[in-house]
Amino acid sequence: MAEFVTVAKLSELDPEIAKAVEVNGKSIALYNVNGTVYATDNACLHQGGPLGEGMLDGDVVTCPWHMWQYNVRTGENLEDSLLKLETYPVQVEGDDIKVAI
Repeated sequence: MAEFVTVAKLSELDPEIAKAVEVNGKSIALYNVNGTVYATDNACLHQGGPLGEGMLDGDVVTCPWHMWQYNVRTGENLEDSLLKLETYPVQVEGDDIKVAI
């Protein structure tokens, strides 16, 4: 069973912003969508672009390298739903953001 690990502070993750963090040696991207935090792999499925540096518009993140887009809630690529990022459960306790890996 996955264990929740504190990875960031909610106060550090502004709404409509993406942020990359390390969790047990794995790079994860966090997203604040209208107060709800989501987590996916940080690497774009195209060529590994850093999604934590991408542009977030609603629940869609755009990779800064080649503009591939993903729904951060589901991990699905907007052009091809068969391409899907790994998503991770998130808990927010007070100001702590915790992700299960």
